[in-house]
Order: sequence, then C-alpha cells, then structure tokens
Amino acid sequence: MSYGGVLGVAAIVIVGLMLAMWLVSLALRDASIVDIVWGLGFVVVAWVSRFTADGYEPRQNLLVALTTIWGLRLGGYLAWRNIGKGEDPRYVAMRRHWGPRFPLISLVTVFLLQGVLMWIVSLPVQIGQVPDERGAFAAMAVVGSAVWLIGMAFETIGDVQLARFKADPASAGQVMDRGLWRYTRHPNYFGDFCVWWGIFLVAASTGPGLIAVVGPIVMSVLLLRVSGVALLERSIGKRRPGYAEYAARTSAFFPRPPT
Repeated sequence: MSYGGVLGVAAIVIVGLMLAMWLVSLALRDASIVDIVWGLGFVVVAWVSRFTADGYEPRQNLLVALTTIWGLRLGGYLAWRNIGKGEDPRYVAMRRHWGPRFPLISLVTVFLLQGVLMWIVSLPVQIGQVPDERGAFAAMAVVGSAVWLIGMAFETIGDVQLARFKADPASAGQVMDRGLWRYTRHPNYFGDFCVWWGIFLVAASTGPGLIAVVGPIVMSVLLLRVSGVALLERSIGKRRPGYAEYAARTSAFFPRPPT
C-alpha cells in the first residue's frame, strides 16, 4: 500500500477510536479517559499500520515493538493512577464553563483534537511501515533504540519515584527533588521526548522516513510549550511551597546536575 493509503487508514482508525471513546466518556460523565486512550491509541495505530503495509519486516517489527511497549506502559500507568479518582479538574472546569454544550465541545477540543495530534506524532510509525529499501537500518535501529531506551528509563523510573513519594504521608505538600527529579523537574516529559525522537530515528532509515520528523517536533512542542512543562509549571508553584527554590536549582527539562 502507498504512503497515502497507510496514512489514510490510520486517520480513519483514529477518528473511529476517538469517537467511540467520546461516547464512553458521555456514559461515564468522565472525559479523563482520553488521557488513558492517548498512549493506547498509538499502539492501535502501530499495529494497524503494520498489517496495512508490506514493508521491510525488521524495521516494521521494531517500530511496532517500541511503540507498543511505550503505549501500554503509559496507558497502564495512567489507568492505575486515574481510575476511581474522579474526573480530572481540567475537564471539571470545562464542564462547568460550557454546561449543556460540554459534550459537543469535548468532542472537538478534547477527543478529536487529541486524535489529530496522535496522527501527526505517530507519522514515523506509519511512514516507517511502507515498502522501501533497507537503507541504513542496522545503524539507525541501534541509535534510535538507544535513544528510546533512555526515554523509557526516564519515564518509568521517574513515575515510580514520584508514586512512592506521593504515597509517603511525610511528603504531603513537599517538593519531589530526589532521584531523577534532582536532575530535571520533568523526567517523565523528557522521557517522552526521547522515546519519540528514538522512534523517528528508526523510521528515518528509509528515505521518506525523514519527512516524519514533523512527528517528534510536534511532540516536543507539546511537551515544552503546550500541555506538558508549560501547563504544569503555571500551577504547581501555587500548590507546592518551596517549588520556586527547587526550580531555581533544577533544570526544567533536559537533565543536568543541580546548581
């Protein structure tokens, strides 16, 4: 199948998935499920693209494996963290603001918008499935997998460390500045950054795969300027005494020794 065919099938699947999850959110009166679906949606896209295209199998299988491991871990972690805790305050505020119009507003600005972003960010996974010459796959696979592994380590270890910190009653109201959080204020976001640049490097072993650079670029912008670091930093300082001091000595994103 051509590049356009793979991209088109992925788009259709994503729209169907997000519409279905929107209907579930209406039944549950909880739009927070979109956060769990975010990671799992990439897994669906990876497998659909894998079976839609007949490309270079080692590259196809590696892209699917890297995406699946990342997506299942993220989706599982968010399900463990969020289920049973009620709707996220962001969506509660939206629901209160829009009133009866919230269902339609959430369809467009929450579910379909995230679907569009999912399609763009996953471009390396989609394009990397399409038939192409083997190219420099071995070298790019090693480099890309190494970057991906660094990202997975930061995400997983950072989330575990934060969960343990929050579970300790003595940590109430305190700032997490231990482990990986000593070197970056957002190790989980930095991990996401590395994961998607690593996946892109694997896809870039094809000539057309270079076009997919827009995927990790968009993910980087989201993490740094939109829904990641920028959004959290606007509110966390008000909720955590001592956060300003922590921020002054700790990198916001890229890890480095504290000053």
